[in-house]
Amino acid sequence: MKTMKFIIHHSKFIIATALVALCAACTPPALDESKLFLTDAQAEEVIAQGKCLTIEEFKATYMTEEGNYCMPDQYRQRSKAGNYYLFSIDTIPVSDTPIYIRGRVTTDDYAGNFYKTLCIQQMVEGKQQALRLSVDAGSIGGMYQLGQEILIRVDGLAIGRYANQPQLCLPSYNNNIYANKAEEKIGWAAGRIPFAIFKARTQCIGMPDQSKLYYETLEITDYNHILGLEEARSWDAKLVRIKNVHFTGQYYNNGTPAKCSTGDPETDQNANVFAPTTNNLNFPQARVFYDSNNNHSAVSTSEYAKYAHFYLPADNYWGDIVGILGFYYDNGLKYSQYPPASDDWSISIRSVDDLSLFDGDEHWLYDANGNYKPGYEYSKN
Repeated sequence: MKTMKFIIHHSKFIIATALVALCAACTPPALDESKLFLTDAQAEEVIAQGKCLTIEEFKATYMTEEGNYCMPDQYRQRSKAGNYYLFSIDTIPVSDTPIYIRGRVTTDDYAGNFYKTLCIQQMVEGKQQALRLSVDAGSIGGMYQLGQEILIRVDGLAIGRYANQPQLCLPSYNNNIYANKAEEKIGWAAGRIPFAIFKARTQCIGMPDQSKLYYETLEITDYNHILGLEEARSWDAKLVRIKNVHFTGQYYNNGTPAKCSTGDPETDQNANVFAPTTNNLNFPQARVFYDSNNNHSAVSTSEYAKYAHFYLPADNYWGDIVGILGFYYDNGLKYSQYPPASDDWSISIRSVDDLSLFDGDEHWLYDANGNYKPGYEYSKN
């Protein structure tokens, strides 16, 4: 009997030992930081095997007006605006000599206003250059965080324009026959890069460092008078700061500021919040702000952003707005009737933290200690 007990206990010991060994074998190795983040020296070694273009050099070299991927009449019907194309695709041939661009991530998708989109900036001789990156990955900000510098191999990808906004992309065909005005939208356009492809071509340089982000201080009049489609492309996607402005509880009604309503944002598209419903059409909602000289522009927000139903700040709260400058013009069929206007410009904030608005000593949305002040979301109660 004692022998039997010994055998049972011995068997348990063998099984336990085997389980420990199995778990140890399944334990992934510790992450090697050197394989995740290049040093500046390592980045230079990578670049030395090819060539690295500035963002503006990249656009000037590879982005043509009509594109090279398909015949111009195969873009969506809304593409052509006079002699310009709002939608285009230029493929970049794979090269024996790798071609790179680099830049620092200026966006954060945690609040939901930059869906499957990154923007990067590069400082060249003290001036900001910027570009949008269209990547098919949700919560991509978790992988490429705000302030992270990245190096991207671009040969084999494409550069195109979507609503006149230049972006790194891949060709995509829209065949959604149920879209609003589908007859104008079916066709080729700049599309998202599959995440596996983007990840294989992108390397991080150093750790994320938000202190190295450059916020270009602008007045509203510095950009809203730029209505030429070609010039607007070099301004799009810049990280900017607009100083001494305030909201007025207005939205754009065909380009003219109009007073927001006090309706339910789940049913009223003009409600006094950042982005009420669009009945799932999901076009960005514009909310107007002014400077002290009565010039106006807008903050642009997706109805799916986490702060979409936050009330707009009262008009007595003045201060700064920071975010990504955008020029969105998507309907070339109306180019002669409705040429670009100042309301085609907007600022896309990354979260409400991008609003520094004050009334005396009081800060909108947060108290002096940085604590959230309840009651600023829309409530039916």
